Amino acid sequence: QVQLVESGGGLVQAGGSLRLSCLASGRTLGRYAMAWFRQAPGKEREFVAAITWSGGRTYTADSVKVRFTISRDYAKNTVYLQMNSLKPEDTAVYYCTATRDLVVITTRAPGSVDYWGQGTQVTVSS
Repeated sequence: QVQLVESGGGLVQAGGSLRLSCLASGRTLGRYAMAWFRQAPGKEREFVAAITWSGGRTYTADSVKVRFTISRDYAKNTVYLQMNSLKPEDTAVYYCTATRDLVVITTRAPGSVDYWGQGTQVTVSS
């Protein structure tokens, strides 16, 4: 089992920044990919960014590529999502996830995820 706890969400004005954190615990993450998904009201859950735990290789959705950066702190077992130049359309619940054997890197699909955090709300006002 992997436990994931997100933090760092909140209310921010358009153009502002937030950094989400995800503390992982429970087992060794060496063969896992960590990813952020988000779900806006009335929309499907969508892939935002992913990082391979061991190698730190990153993948980012085209819609946020220039503005969002995923990273991880190996020593702290924590994954981050730095979000800059936020827009109202970034408003969503953001979920931290863990997936064995890097499957989510290829599929970018919620159905590929093995473990989900509880989510953290990000609201961007115009």
